[in-house]
Amino acid sequence: TTTSVMRITTLGDYPKALSSYEQALKIQLQSLPPNHPSIAVSYNNIGEAYRNMGDYPKALSSYEQALKIREQSLPPNHPDMASSYNNIGEAYRNMGDYSKALSSYEQALKIQLQSLPSNHPSVASSYNNIGNAYSDMGDYPKALSSHEQALKIREQSLPLNHPHVASSYNNIGNAYHNMGDYPNALSSYEQALKIREQSLPPNHPDVAGSYNNIGEAYRNMGDYSKALSSHEQALKIKQQSLPPNHPDVAGSYNNIGEAYRNMGDYSKALSSYEQALKIREQSLPPNHPHVASSYNNIGAAYRNMGDHRTALLFYTKAVQIAQEVLPSTHPHLQLYKTNFEAVQQFLSLGSFLTWK
Repeated sequence: TTTSVMRITTLGDYPKALSSYEQALKIQLQSLPPNHPSIAVSYNNIGEAYRNMGDYPKALSSYEQALKIREQSLPPNHPDMASSYNNIGEAYRNMGDYSKALSSYEQALKIQLQSLPSNHPSVASSYNNIGNAYSDMGDYPKALSSHEQALKIREQSLPLNHPHVASSYNNIGNAYHNMGDYPNALSSYEQALKIREQSLPPNHPDVAGSYNNIGEAYRNMGDYSKALSSHEQALKIKQQSLPPNHPDVAGSYNNIGEAYRNMGDYSKALSSYEQALKIREQSLPPNHPHVASSYNNIGAAYRNMGDHRTALLFYTKAVQIAQEVLPSTHPHLQLYKTNFEAVQQFLSLGSFLTWK
């Protein structure tokens, strides 16, 4: 799984930041009118803190509270309204509700195009977010063109080593990766890493994200040992900078599992996949697409180890979740169904032969 960008500060700041924001809100609620724009800013900040801590439902409700106040106190095409819609979109995306995320992002872009210059960095952020949502929904060509639009604006309006420029290269890499163009993906990811290493602290989660994505490109190009070492580098950084049960930590365990599975070390793959699932079940909604992905991968490890009955149980769960939350044409759902059917066929054939 490749990683896209998350705004984030360093570990340890989140709970502290949250309590500062809540303190500020408490004072404002006593001293300002209930729909004052500053109160919306506090709700927004509280939402950011929750999102960075991985508590997406609480983030969403804070962002919605901020939007509600802004709707009462600001003109309908004010840039802060767009900012609220973008943040609501981020929370939905993190919760795995990609179609709601996309419509929030599109609402944000619509407002920005009315109220800001067309090459404003905030317009680029909306194109970037729309690209991420298309990517999550499996529409990779639309994702690529949205991310290219974002990069074009960012290169015009920001310094060339700005983290947002890196973010665009990263996400263009994701689109190429998802379309199966791994060499182009790798060069985009390396461009992103180069900028991030110049502009961010060495243990920043986005640096980890770049190592993760470079690892996935190598894995898909068949260079499994390079893949494994990139993913281990990513995990090391994430463990220094994120809470231990953060979804991005799970992503690294998952990808380390993929590398081991490709190298034929199925027991190490299984234990990495199980570690990923454990974190995902603690930190994500039970029907999140990443939970489905973990069930599928655990199923694959059991299948590789010759335990088809256990594999079938995990594949069944993967299909059940994916059918609830992904479009019926999504490549991941198709893959889970194919895996399920192959194992089911193997078992029924086996029992038929045994019965004979």
